[in-house]
Amino acid sequence: MATVKSPLSDENLKVVGDALQGALVDLIDLSLVAKQAHWNLVGRNFKVVHEHLDEVVALARTGQDDVAERAVALGVNPDGRSRTVADRTKIAQLEAGYLDDDKVVAAITNLLAQMIERFRERIAATDEPDQVSQDLLISITAELEKQHWMFQAQT
Repeated sequence: MATVKSPLSDENLKVVGDALQGALVDLIDLSLVAKQAHWNLVGRNFKVVHEHLDEVVALARTGQDDVAERAVALGVNPDGRSRTVADRTKIAQLEAGYLDDDKVVAAITNLLAQMIERFRERIAATDEPDQVSQDLLISITAELEKQHWMFQAQT
């Protein structure tokens, strides 16, 4: 069986692997929550918010693939299984049923703010052990912050 040898020390690999796994769980659940809101959205700003949620889903899906592939490149197996995401997510879940556009905008704004905080912690944690992974986390954080700004502007 083939395995990938990491260029990082075991200690650095643990720090970076944890940061990438946490980012992966966040991004997978962000895509699920945003899509759930997208499907169940109602309200006077339906079209704008509906389309904006698709932007968030696209960002999350691209980010999760980049994070998972970075992990594998370092010799860490990413775990994006539904059970893992459900057990480890820190993202608040939306209510079932129709969701008012104002409540969705507020919820997504809050969710993105919390994710950005965790991503910034991961950026700090990966500064010394792996600046390549840190750079990836920085670029994803920049996109999360852009979406946060755009959702905040709707409130």
